[in-house]
Amino acid sequence: MIKGKVAVVTGSTSGIGLAYARAFAKEGANIVINGLGDAAAIETERAKIESEFGVKCLYSPANMLKHEEIEGMIKLAETELGSCDILVNNAGIQHVAPIEEFPIDKWNMIIAINLSAAFFAMRAAIPGMKARKWGRIINTASAHALVASPFKSAYVSAKHGIAGLTKTAALETAQFGITVNAICPGYVWTPLVEKQIPDTAKARGMTEEQVKKDVLLAAQPTKEFVTVEEVAALAVFLASDNARSITGSMQQIDGGWVAE
Repeated sequence: MIKGKVAVVTGSTSGIGLAYARAFAKEGANIVINGLGDAAAIETERAKIESEFGVKCLYSPANMLKHEEIEGMIKLAETELGSCDILVNNAGIQHVAPIEEFPIDKWNMIIAINLSAAFFAMRAAIPGMKARKWGRIINTASAHALVASPFKSAYVSAKHGIAGLTKTAALETAQFGITVNAICPGYVWTPLVEKQIPDTAKARGMTEEQVKKDVLLAAQPTKEFVTVEEVAALAVFLASDNARSITGSMQQIDGGWVAE
C-alpha cells in the first residue's frame, strides 16, 4: 500500500529523518525531503534516494519557523508528485539549560520548530488526505512526550504538546481513512543527541563520557542507543495496512526507559 504513495518528511537531511525517507523510498514511495545542511551533501542524499530505490525525490528548503513555507512544502508534494499521502513531522532542535537561565529566544524557537511546525504541516496536508480517504501522519515525539528530564523545559513541553496534537488530530480524522500516531524514541545516536552532550555536561558538572553513560544510557534499561533504522521500520509499519486501526497512539521505542 505504500508503493506509489508520496511521503513528506521534515528534518530529513540527516539522522532519524533521513532514515525515514530512505525507508519509505525502499517501499516504493516518492519522497519530499526537507532540512538544513550543506547544499551539496543534501543533493547527494536526494540523488542517492532516487538512484537506489527508483523513486522520485524532491528537496524542499522550507523553513520550519515560517508557516507559509511549510504550506508551500505540502503544495510542492501535491503539485509535483500528485499528493501528500504520508506526512512525517520530524524536524526538531534542542537546548539544555536550567529554567531560570533558559534563553527566551531558544524557548520560542524550540516550541516553533518542534511543535508549531507539525501543526502547520498537518493543517496543510489533512484536507488532501480527507479528500482521498487515506492518509498517514507520523509525528516524531520522544520518550520526553511521556516523561520529563531536568534542564529540557522547552523540549519536554513541545514533545508533550506533540502527544496532545497527535491524539486530537487522530480523533478528528478517524473516519476519513487517516491515522495519526507519534513515535517516542529513547536516546537515538543522531547529530541532535551528539550536540547536546557538551551542554548537558556543563549543566550537570560532568564529563561528556559520564553524560553518555550516567545520563543518557542510564535512562534505558537496555544500555544501548536506539538505532535510526529501528525507528524508521516502526514508521513504515504505522503507514502499512496492518496498522490501519492504530491511531492516536504513542509508540515507545526507548529500550524500556518509560517502563521504569
